[in-house]
Amino acid sequence: MSNNSTISSLTTGLQIIELISNANRSMKFTEIQEQTGITKSNLYKYLNTLTLAGVVYRDPRQGDYSLGYQLLKYGSKLVNSDEIMNRLLQYLKEINKLTSMTTLLASWINDRPVITQIANSNAGLNIGASISTELPPLSSVGKIFVAFKEDESVAQWQKEQLSTIQYKELEHELNQIKSEHFAYAKEPLVRHVSSISFPILNHENKIMGAVGVVGFTEDIPSQINSEFVQNILPIIKEMSAIFGYNK
Repeated sequence: MSNNSTISSLTTGLQIIELISNANRSMKFTEIQEQTGITKSNLYKYLNTLTLAGVVYRDPRQGDYSLGYQLLKYGSKLVNSDEIMNRLLQYLKEINKLTSMTTLLASWINDRPVITQIANSNAGLNIGASISTELPPLSSVGKIFVAFKEDESVAQWQKEQLSTIQYKELEHELNQIKSEHFAYAKEPLVRHVSSISFPILNHENKIMGAVGVVGFTEDIPSQINSEFVQNILPIIKEMSAIFGYNK
């Protein structure tokens, strides 16, 4: 993109915000100046402007700079906005159209994964689930949350629902699921039905939700290298990009 099509001062301001964000700690004025190369007088103006806007915070005692509350407000509105949910639903419909199979979005609610959106153009396939259905740890969606969500609520959820043998069997799968961003399961909810699932991640590599594709066992591939799965992966990547994931 040419310089004539951008505003250089805005770009510089965003670079300062990115620098502070990547530091994962508060930064001193001298650190920011050394790493950006901006003159002290200009950097003071940038930081003062960003501080007044609330996107950067200056500690009144130490004088250090960190990200401001306004960014949290922006992020909260983005994640919880109806527009985001509508965009995710459109992606679900795209996967449903591509696969002709039930496609669902699950979120972590009340310490367990719950179906929040469903796209299904195949009225003849009843997956035994609907909006607000809780999914178990051995479902493909459940496996995704076990693999990617790192907090005590996941461990407690597994303890409540899995036997010792089941827990150990699932543990053997987790490294591969984390590596491939893909899980397969013969669904415990309905006989002769299987599913595959994928994590939706954010810019911090934290899970925001999981997408599941559900169908008859003979139609659902168990391996990530299948053409079926490979056609879905670019769509999943676009869904994660909504939340800033770019790997």
